[in-house]
Amino acid sequence: MILAANWKMNKTAAEAASFVQGYAGGLSEWVVPTVLLVPFTTIPAVAEACSHTGIPKQRLAYGAQNFYYEAAGAFTGEVSADQLLEFGCRHVICGHSERRHVFGESDDLIGKKVRRAVDKDLVPIFCIGETLPERESGQLESVLTRQIEEGLSGVSATNLSKVVMAYEPVWAIGTGVVATPEQAEEAHAFVRKLLVSSFGASASRVPILYGGSVNAENAYTLMIRPGIDGALVGGASLKVESLLALHAACVKAAKEKGEA
Repeated sequence: MILAANWKMNKTAAEAASFVQGYAGGLSEWVVPTVLLVPFTTIPAVAEACSHTGIPKQRLAYGAQNFYYEAAGAFTGEVSADQLLEFGCRHVICGHSERRHVFGESDDLIGKKVRRAVDKDLVPIFCIGETLPERESGQLESVLTRQIEEGLSGVSATNLSKVVMAYEPVWAIGTGVVATPEQAEEAHAFVRKLLVSSFGASASRVPILYGGSVNAENAYTLMIRPGIDGALVGGASLKVESLLALHAACVKAAKEKGEA
């Protein structure tokens, strides 16, 4: 079970450092890792704040929301893997729906980012998911298949163990509409089946997170479902109290599933 918090374009460096201090101070147990996915400008402050919490890096990690796959060069406004690693980032989001639909990132580009992250020992949180018209027209499986095949193209079965998947139906992100536990479980089962058929039995251990209007009220009902291995949370991760409540829900589900 993993709880990943995507702050998106929120928080100053000072606000981020204060958040880390408050969150770490409120954690009663660390059995479910938390990954804070923060704006580039806050990474140094988050790194410094995390270093003073006393919580192991494996249990309170941080990373970026995006990066570029080239090592260096004339790519104005972009950030490289090495620049993230310099500040101790362990994770990076690849293919978030907002990158796909707001900024026009293609499956091919996202695949290059996933491969670069894996090669640099950054854990890519690889996001996939369908729009509402795609779901309503029966394209759920074909959309997920395309995104996975292109996004993981060139990733070996061995390196797949370095990837975290995140299923986030686009129609449920930031809308307040959440997929039912049954819908989420069904989509996760399909993703798992596709991964295993493409990469072998070892793919059964790749975490698949659910994202899309997850909050403290609905997290447990989602996390307790078979095949749902954690949450990728947006708006509900911006307040310390809310993220602590989400963490508690994940811990409860993990214990009941025998995963903690």
